[in-house]
Parts: sequence; structure tokens; C-alpha cells
Amino acid sequence: MGFLAPWFLGGIAALGIPVFVHLLRKHITIPRPVSSLMFFERGTQSSTRHRKLRYLLLFALRFALVLLVVLAFADPFVKRPAADVNGRLLLIVLDNSFSMRAGSRFADAKQQALAALAAKPRDEKAQIMALGGQLDVLTQPITDEAQLRAALESIQPGDGHADFGELGGALRTMAETVHGPIDLALFSDMQRTAMPANFADMALPGNVKLALHPVAKGAVPPNWTIESVNAPADLPDPKDRKRSRVEAVVAGFGTPVEVKTVSLVVNGKIAATRKVNVPANGRATVEFAPLDVGYGFNRCAVRIDDTDAFPADDASVFVVRRADPERVLFVHRAGEARSATYFGAALAAAAQGSFVLQSMAAEETQNLDPAKFAFVVLSDTAGLPSVFEHTLAQYVAKGDSVLIALGANAARRKQIPLWGASVKDVRDYVRDGNAAHVGQVDFTDSALEQAQPGRDNGGWAEVKVFYAAVVDPGQARVAAWLTDGTPLLLDRQIGEGHALLLTSGLDNLTNDLPLHPVFVAFVDRAARYLSGSERLSGSRLVDSFVALRSGTEPIGIVGNVEVIDPDGRRPLSLSEARTAQSIRLRRAGYYQIRFANGQDAVIGVNPDRRESDLAPISEDVLALWSGSSGNGTTSTATAPATENFQRAQLWWWVMLLALAAAAAETALASGYLGTQREEV
Repeated sequence: MGFLAPWFLGGIAALGIPVFVHLLRKHITIPRPVSSLMFFERGTQSSTRHRKLRYLLLFALRFALVLLVVLAFADPFVKRPAADVNGRLLLIVLDNSFSMRAGSRFADAKQQALAALAAKPRDEKAQIMALGGQLDVLTQPITDEAQLRAALESIQPGDGHADFGELGGALRTMAETVHGPIDLALFSDMQRTAMPANFADMALPGNVKLALHPVAKGAVPPNWTIESVNAPADLPDPKDRKRSRVEAVVAGFGTPVEVKTVSLVVNGKIAATRKVNVPANGRATVEFAPLDVGYGFNRCAVRIDDTDAFPADDASVFVVRRADPERVLFVHRAGEARSATYFGAALAAAAQGSFVLQSMAAEETQNLDPAKFAFVVLSDTAGLPSVFEHTLAQYVAKGDSVLIALGANAARRKQIPLWGASVKDVRDYVRDGNAAHVGQVDFTDSALEQAQPGRDNGGWAEVKVFYAAVVDPGQARVAAWLTDGTPLLLDRQIGEGHALLLTSGLDNLTNDLPLHPVFVAFVDRAARYLSGSERLSGSRLVDSFVALRSGTEPIGIVGNVEVIDPDGRRPLSLSEARTAQSIRLRRAGYYQIRFANGQDAVIGVNPDRRESDLAPISEDVLALWSGSSGNGTTSTATAPATENFQRAQLWWWVMLLALAAAAAETALASGYLGTQREEV
């Protein structure tokens, strides 16, 4: 117990007032008529009786009233543990990322988590979470130990990449609604690669007390892995040595110099084996060529045959689809063949290309069925036959795509085919005296994607544009702008398909793009994007997303989707198969997918290779994160902050007692008043 204003306790001196009042009573003598005083003897009457305390109950009430008022002004309080006021929450987070598959890490972490759950007080609430590719909340704060234990037991090792920054962000969000103390128990291998780029992302709120339980102890075991694989997703001709090759990078973490045996596996059979000398803590490249695969989807993998401490990451899977080259329809204005020549040359030169260009004038497409083509290009066409335009609109709505290049005749169009809008204006930069340049490029767009674009804006900085149309983007995504803000390339979803709109042309008259190396890269990326071949095979990372249907048309208008995961299960329910827009690839292995537009795909999925670096976070960083100067196995709160107790104010209880004492004193005093007047 304590007092927030102890100087008011000086008022206790006022307790003498009731004593003084009770002792300060005059000796009252009532006159009596007597005939003569001669027979009275002088004497002194004792006043001891008048100096005694009388009416002790009344005195006690007055004494208590003064004392309670003094205590109320001193603002008394008692300290109570915070858990007694707001409820302490035990938050158990079990790391089930891919690196926890190494050795007995996951089994040890789960056993320790179960022991921590069993040791908590019975009336204390707890909550279970799993930290893998994302933070999964498995229970709400509850006291039911059976349900909490079942949630812990249900956690299995996953294939995702843990991120302690995501954990910190989730706890900061949680602290906005949970104001009581939180005991966070993290059971993990404390992998170094799980740290975010910014340490501040790991910061925990002040009401969270972090306890770290690392399960990776001792020396870090050496580990080799297949870090990356470069292989064609589509292969029309296995004998083409330019494209029929597989390059794999073998990486070592904490490893000595060693010769490793690497094999290429195609459909479960070893197709080739190579020896590679991997330097200490380094990387080496191994190549397999040619790649002999049959027609259809081929499940392939590159694996290290020698075992190490973490065999789960010794292979990398991918899918190669062998099919005859697909045809691309190139529709151009009559008498203009320059754009088809440039586009066809770039399509043939593309390293990943597997297309054959078929060029024809717009007037020749009257009875043509676009369904026979992987995608369609419309280049500088003043108009299309109405039948073909209607068929082409259905072709795109069902899931196929088209590239529209407006060219020099953009101003003559009343409306852009399929796009649903007209040209607002044109920019003739040659007439104005200077050519325009590409000012900004969105390299996250699938048609322009570049992992690490250079300082020259990914090669687009040197492109000169002489003529471009002005089009209102509307709902379309602008992928490239000119320096004056004019959109150059727009991407729009139409039904289940896509339409790319180039507001300039594909020749060297409206721009000099075909004369730059970036044109080949652009045609390659655009062809794979528009044909949809990039999503039908190849490889992805765990926790990446695959779009199953378009979000612009009514859900389920085309058809159901079907997904089979690496375990042979269907992760989507019947209702989800009719409505799901995308799916998250949560497991490593081969996924089979039938999209809403009827296309089939087989995709290889691999864990993030950052999980292969088993080195833990250093002890000083762990101590900084947990707020402890110890060895990281125990911890305190991340910031000293809120007290571990709360003050319970007592002054209003004291005032209630004072009011009760005052009422009792008033009633008792009025009862004694008449008696006191009759006293002799």
C-alpha cells in the first residue's frame, strides 16, 4: 500500500479535535433555593468526573470521520500484479518454416512448446500461433488446455520462409486491442535469414515480454543446396542446343571445398550426372545439355546425390512443357509489312521463344478463327472486318490476349478495336522539333518485368518516340510513360484475357524501339505473358500466388478451377473452386492446375533458398531484440516500460466509509443531545 499525496497525512494532527471537544465541558451548577447558608460548610467539589471521556461510541465515530477524511486526501492505493487486473496472456509461437526440417529442430521446438503450455497457470489465457510463410493464428486467447494442446500438436513443418519482421508487425497490431501484459514465447532455430532488412520491423510493443527458446545449438552444420535452376518452361525442339539446356547453381553454406555429384532427373529417372567442384562457402554452376524430354508436361529436378545435414533442400524442381511451336497471328495494315518484319525477328531471337509468326493484312481476316493462335497482334490497322472483330472479342473474353499497336494511323480511328475507347489526341514530336523519350517504366508489369533493371531504365532510356496517341487509361494499368506524361504502354484485363496497348507503333517510323536490344526482351516477355505459357509450367517459390481467373468478369462465368497439390489433395473446396481468384502455393513439389479458361498447367514449387542458410542470429542481436544481456535463452521486455503492477485507487472507498461515519455520528449525536441537557 502507498500514498500518492503523503503530505496530507499531516492532517492526522486534527485527530486531537474530537478529544478536545469531549473534554472541554464546563461544570454546570444548578441553583437551589435555600433559606440560610449558615449551616453549609465550605468545600471544594472534585471535577475529575468532568475530565473523563464520555459517550465513547460518539467519540469513536468523530475520531474515525476525521481520520478517514485525512486518508482520503492522501490518495491511498494498493499495488496489484497487472495480471490480476487486465489478465496476462501467454502467446506461444512455434516456428514451422522450412529450415526447421533440419535435424530434430522442429520436434525439439514442439516438445518445448508443449512443456511451456503445461507449466502455465490453469486460469491464465494462452494463444497458439505458427510462424512459417505467414503468421497463422490457430486459437483465440483461451484457457482450455486441451484445445491449446491440440492446436500445438496440429502444427507440422512447412516449406515457407519465416520473417521475424512479420511477427513484430503482428504483435504491434495486436497491442492496439490487447492492453494487458503478453508473455511471448518463441520456439525457433532463430535463423539469421529470418531477420528483416530493417531491425525496427522486429520491435515489439512495451506490454510484450519476449522469451526466446532457440533449438539450434552448437556448431552450424555445413549444408549444400541447389540454389537456382535456369531451364526453359517451354521447349519445342529438344535438339536446339541454344534452348535445350539446364543450368543449376550449387551453393554451400558453412562448407569446405568439396566435389559434389549432381544429377538431372526427368519424370523420376536420372537423365544425366555431373561432378562439380564447389569452393568453400561458395557457388558453382553445372550445366546439362541437351534436355531430352517428351511431349507434354515433364516433371524435372536437379538434385545433389551426396547427403548432408539438411537433405530436404538438396533438390530443385521445375516443369518443362514440350509442345510444337505455337502460332502468333500478326494483323497489319495493307501494304505495311515493316512492323511484322521487326516483330518476327525479335520473336525468333528471344531465348525463351517457341512461337511462329503468321502475318496477314486486316482485310484477309474475314473468316479467320483466332482460337488457333497463342495470341494476336494488331499493328496499325485502320479497321477490322466486323465478323473478325466480334470473334476476336470472344477470343479475348475467354482467356486469350491481344497486343494492339496504334501506329501512324491512330488519328484516323474512331474507336480502338477491343479497347472500348477512342484516341483523344496525337503527339507528333518530330513536328514539334524533338523526339520524346521513355520517362518511367513499371518493371513489375508482366509484359516488362525485369528483376534488376539498370541505370538506363532497363534499356528504355535511349528509345526515341516520334509519334504517339493520347488515350485515356481509364481502368487500365499504365506500364510505361513518356517524359511528357503520355502513356506509352497500357495493360487492361478484358474478361479472362488481357489487352496490351502500345500508343506508338512497332516499326521504326513512329519510334526507334525496334533498333534497340530492349525490343527483343520486350517482345519475349510480352509473348510469354500474352500466350499464358509462363504460368503453365516452369517453377515458382513457396507462398507465391497463381491467378486462377479474372476478377473483372462475374465470378464463375467461365468454369470451375481444379487444383491438386503435391500431396495429391485438392486444397480448394467445391465452393472455392467456383469463386477463387487465386491460390497460394504453400507446399514444395508439383502442383497440377486447370484454370477457369480450361488451360492445364503443371508447376514446380521450391522453398526459398534463404532457408538453406542454417546460421543463427548472433547472441548480441538476440539480446538486443529480447532486451536481455544474457545468453538469449531468457529475456525481459523489449522496453522497460509499463510497470509489472497496477495501482488500485482506494480514496473513493475511504470517502464512502467517511460518509457512513458522518451519518452515524449525526444520528448518535442527536440522540445524546437531550440527555446531556438534563445532566447534573
